[in-house]
Amino acid sequence: MTINSHQDHTASYYAATANKQTVYEQLNGHKKTDVSVIGAGFTGISTALHLAERGYKVHVLEANKVGWGASGRNGGQMIGGISGESRLSRDLSKINEKIVFEMGWQGHKIIRDRVKKYNIKCDLKNGYIDVAIKPKHVRDLENYSKVLDEYNFDFGQELLNRDEVRETLGTEKYIGGLKINYNGHLHPLNLCIGEADAASDLGVVINEKSPVTKIIHGAKPVVETSKGSVEADFVVLAGNAYHFLEPKLRGAVLPVKSFIIGSEPLSTDLVNRINPQDLAVCDPNYILEYFRLSADKRLLFGRRFPYFGDNPDIIKKALIPKMLQVYPILKNTEFEFGWGGTIGVTVNRVPQLGRISDNVFYSQGYSGHGVNVTHLAGQIMADIVGGTAERFDVFSKIKPVIFPGQHLFRNQLVSLGMLYYRLIDAL
Repeated sequence: MTINSHQDHTASYYAATANKQTVYEQLNGHKKTDVSVIGAGFTGISTALHLAERGYKVHVLEANKVGWGASGRNGGQMIGGISGESRLSRDLSKINEKIVFEMGWQGHKIIRDRVKKYNIKCDLKNGYIDVAIKPKHVRDLENYSKVLDEYNFDFGQELLNRDEVRETLGTEKYIGGLKINYNGHLHPLNLCIGEADAASDLGVVINEKSPVTKIIHGAKPVVETSKGSVEADFVVLAGNAYHFLEPKLRGAVLPVKSFIIGSEPLSTDLVNRINPQDLAVCDPNYILEYFRLSADKRLLFGRRFPYFGDNPDIIKKALIPKMLQVYPILKNTEFEFGWGGTIGVTVNRVPQLGRISDNVFYSQGYSGHGVNVTHLAGQIMADIVGGTAERFDVFSKIKPVIFPGQHLFRNQLVSLGMLYYRLIDAL
């Protein structure tokens, strides 16, 4: 795998191994289209591709580069389920509960179908395990396994005891696990770039380096940048943690930093000792740890900690000791990458899909389940533009909880939140 130098993205493993550097022009002048999408991450590109496949003219505006935000920096874990699923299902009938459950896995099918249809090279791999640290976690995994059985879904799930987890992951840290083969992992930036290529081939116009400065609402809303504007029948806001345009949405999502370190390529012997099945791994804590092997067998290990910069040395210094608690066998391994990204977290963990007006919609706040749920969200955004509201309304009826002043004091709020959740994890 070739290591590149893509300066327009963060200095991540993904940017260094991207299949290509996207080169889309800046917006210049006034344009007209059916749907204007703000943001070229997974939500925006997924929405644009779904719409283009249905025959709509679509124009995407991106402040930086395709996949620049969390879509191109995340752990690359394709995990089923919707964050906040129990809150979504609370007021629903049993039949509709199953609809919510099924939606939680729809993103997987969309991703797999697109990878195959558009021949996207993104290292897609089946295999994932939720691990348990405490007896309570084991009970939670047992209960979730029963839910899978109750809905007659066969995702290749298998409960593992302490010894089986030790054999599967080569670590003493965990006391149980639930392996789900339908989950998996991938190179997120290459997936986003591949989907953008597919959308562009279908006629979607994408402008990079075109931050939106204003939205003028009306019968045909106009999205403005410093050098141009796009007039559309509908607008979809897909900026997630980076969106501060609409006053109604300020404070609805708390931007939270998560960090990842990437090792040098590991030897075959080490790979066989720590992760011979090539599984993605995630623990159940609020301040969670997640890791997996890349296609070229580097360990990519992620975690949150109270830091708001992007210095690779600081990130490595914070995360390597945590990683060594899982894999002391890697004490002499060099870590070549350290980077961070911002994810959008909501108070109730429920993704926020809603409307600002009759023709301006938004989707954001996936709370760590973004790879899967953004692809579902893009499909739902295409549905609502087309006039179908059934799945959209499941989400939109739950109004966002607002953090007053969040866009001014978000770092302080994140620090307080991390302190609270560390205390919860310690119980």
